[in-house]
Amino acid sequence: MFSEKANNIFQDVIKTYHILNTVEQPFTNIYNEKTNLLEHLLYRKCWIDTVQWHYEDIIRDPNIDPVAALKLKRLIDASNQDRTDMVEYIDSYFLQKYSDVQPKPNATINTESPAWGVDRLSILALKVYHMEEEAHRQDASESHRLSCQKKLDILLEQRVDLSTAIDTLLKDIENGDKYMKVYKQMKMYNDDELNPVLRGQK
Repeated sequence: MFSEKANNIFQDVIKTYHILNTVEQPFTNIYNEKTNLLEHLLYRKCWIDTVQWHYEDIIRDPNIDPVAALKLKRLIDASNQDRTDMVEYIDSYFLQKYSDVQPKPNATINTESPAWGVDRLSILALKVYHMEEEAHRQDASESHRLSCQKKLDILLEQRVDLSTAIDTLLKDIENGDKYMKVYKQMKMYNDDELNPVLRGQK
C-alpha cells in the first residue's frame, strides 16, 4: 500500500535528521530521482517538513535576537514555498500515473488532492515522533508522560485513519470512481507583482 511506503520513509527521514539534530545539517536524498521518483519526492518532502518543524521551535524562543528572528522568518517563508512546491510535484506524479484512467460518468472529486493528504501524513509523522519523545521523557513528571501518552495514542489512531483514507482515494482514482483536479497554489505574498509591499520596492 502507498501509505505504508510513505510512513516508513517519513519515519526514516525523521530518525536520520535527529542523528545530528540541527537545522544547519546538509541534506542528502537517499533515493535516486530517475529510478525511484516517488520515494525521492516523499523523502525530500518530509525533510523539508522536519527542518521547518525545528525552525518553528527556534523562533518561539522568547529571548531570540530580533535580527536572528527576522532571518529565521525568511527561512520559514522559503521553506513554506518549498513545501508547497513538493506537494505539487507529488500531485504531478499521481496525475501522470493515472493519466490513462478514464473517470466513470458518476466519478466525483475529492476535497483535497492526494499530495495534500500526504502533506498532512508527513506532519503527523513529526507529531508522533515528538509526542513519543515527551511520553518517555525521564526528566518530566509522571502526569506529563501520561498526558502525552494519551495524545500519542490519538495521533497513532489518526495516522491509521489518514493512511486508510489516502489509500482509498488513490484506489478510487485508479478505478475511475474519483478524479484528480489539481489547482496550483496562487500565493501572492511572495510575488513581486502581487504583493503591494514588494511591488512598491521596485
